[in-house]
Amino acid sequence: MTKYVAGIDSSTQSVKVLVCDPNSGQIVRQASAKHPDGTEVDPQAWLDALEQALSEVGGLDDCLAVSVAGQQHGMVLLDEKGEVIRPALLWNDTRSAKAAEDLIEELGNGDVEAGKEAWAKATGSVPVASFTATKLRWVADNEPENAARIRAICLPHDWLSWKLSGSEDLNTLTTDRSDASGTAYFDLSGDHYRYDLLALALKIDEEAAKEIILPRVLAPSESTQTVSEKYTKSEVKIGPGCGDNAGAALGLGLEPGVASVSLGTSGVVAAVSSQPVSDPSGLVAGFQDATGNWLPLACTLNASRIVDVVARMMQVDYRTFDELALKAEPGAGGITLTPYFAGERTPNLPEATASFTGMNMENTTPENLARATCEGLCALMRYALDAMNEVGAGIEQAVLIGGGAKSTAVTEFISPILGVPVTAPEPGEYVALGAARQAAWVALGELPEWTTDAAELPRKGDYTETLERARNRALDY
Repeated sequence: MTKYVAGIDSSTQSVKVLVCDPNSGQIVRQASAKHPDGTEVDPQAWLDALEQALSEVGGLDDCLAVSVAGQQHGMVLLDEKGEVIRPALLWNDTRSAKAAEDLIEELGNGDVEAGKEAWAKATGSVPVASFTATKLRWVADNEPENAARIRAICLPHDWLSWKLSGSEDLNTLTTDRSDASGTAYFDLSGDHYRYDLLALALKIDEEAAKEIILPRVLAPSESTQTVSEKYTKSEVKIGPGCGDNAGAALGLGLEPGVASVSLGTSGVVAAVSSQPVSDPSGLVAGFQDATGNWLPLACTLNASRIVDVVARMMQVDYRTFDELALKAEPGAGGITLTPYFAGERTPNLPEATASFTGMNMENTTPENLARATCEGLCALMRYALDAMNEVGAGIEQAVLIGGGAKSTAVTEFISPILGVPVTAPEPGEYVALGAARQAAWVALGELPEWTTDAAELPRKGDYTETLERARNRALDY
């Protein structure tokens, strides 16, 4: 029997499973299942969806290994019996914005700038509402009875890998550097947790923090468990898994100087670095990747949903929306969309709202509104790319992925707005593909070379005024 590997992407909106040839990366089977909406989700819903997708994909009996990539930061709290204490707070839940501010000020002993510097030096990142540590502080402040029950803390991919193993022992929880680096209590060096920062988040002393079980951080191709008999009759190794952005980087085979620009629920500009990156401004998160390198990234809360909202408001489908946008001239007749529909993380404006500006009797047309929407999305990603370059990412080209990359208008506008050559591979599940490539690394003992064909996007149109208006609108907040 031919043996394969499987990669799982447990994202905000759904779970995707790919079964691939370990040597070539060719996809032989795939399936998906939806996740519930919301920024607070019972993790059992993820497991139910995964079980559905595994059934539809034909199971794992012919697989050598499987790895799980998952949405980062999600806070999964477990009690002493391994039961989930409360629904997981996801990365896009902004209720912990005030907690982030408090943690910065407290580490700086009342000095905000000193606090930012200290957090960046310790973990590579400055806390924002997305990070796990800020969600822990929110629980400590608002649900002390739940905080007191915490025996273990893990992230979505950690929890799903644990459930796949069938273990009930909290000490068998595992994770990887990439996902651990998004908690804000993992050291920038990439080799240990910062229990002092965990203690700060939970308002407990460091000795008490050390009693809380955190997942063991595995090496990039390490495997300590196999899939439970509940899911397969074969011996299938479980890889370390990774955060979704690290999975995409691995699936795309990113190298230094090349960034991925992912347009999903969130927008992410990420680039591989051989050295740790820290940014006291907080715009760039100094995360780590799935290979032993670092993966600095800038993440926006708004991306493909920008088009979703405005297309729904205009009561048109995506194809019609694209056609309208492509009929308008660059600059959308002077209309600018500030696209902070869900608040924003880059720039860090969790309470901000979206707005169209520059409208008048002549330029307010469906075509210009559609174009301003796509340009607003692209300009927001340029803001993120600029932030990356300001801390030395050295981005010279980009690869466009994610659901938003299916828009013909966005792909027409994005390269000149970003200011670098942009290629677009065939639409695909690159997070799941990266997880499958990691599983192949576990199975084969070396990281296989998988290739991805990509076409360069056009570089036409002058968006100087568009970018200037977008920057000024960001500064208005």
